[in-house]
Amino acid sequence: MMDNLVSLGYGIVAFAVVVVIGTVIVFRMGNSVGGTANTTAQYFVTQLGTTGLAGWTGAIIAFAIGIMFLGYFVANKR
Repeated sequence: MMDNLVSLGYGIVAFAVVVVIGTVIVFRMGNSVGGTANTTAQYFVTQLGTTGLAGWTGAIIAFAIGIMFLGYFVANKR
């Protein structure tokens, strides 16, 4: 069970790193180009950040841990 939680932790950290790096890169590219590209980049950063994809992180963690606990109890019954 602990091995699965450690793997889940690595996955969450990798997810967070990808979101942060993606946000920074898109923000910098939008600022360097300016105009419509900057507006589009700002929208993408918002969708990638806390109001978008990263906002689902808590639900994903809760769902994954819940599934692991259910799997643990089902495996022990058999």
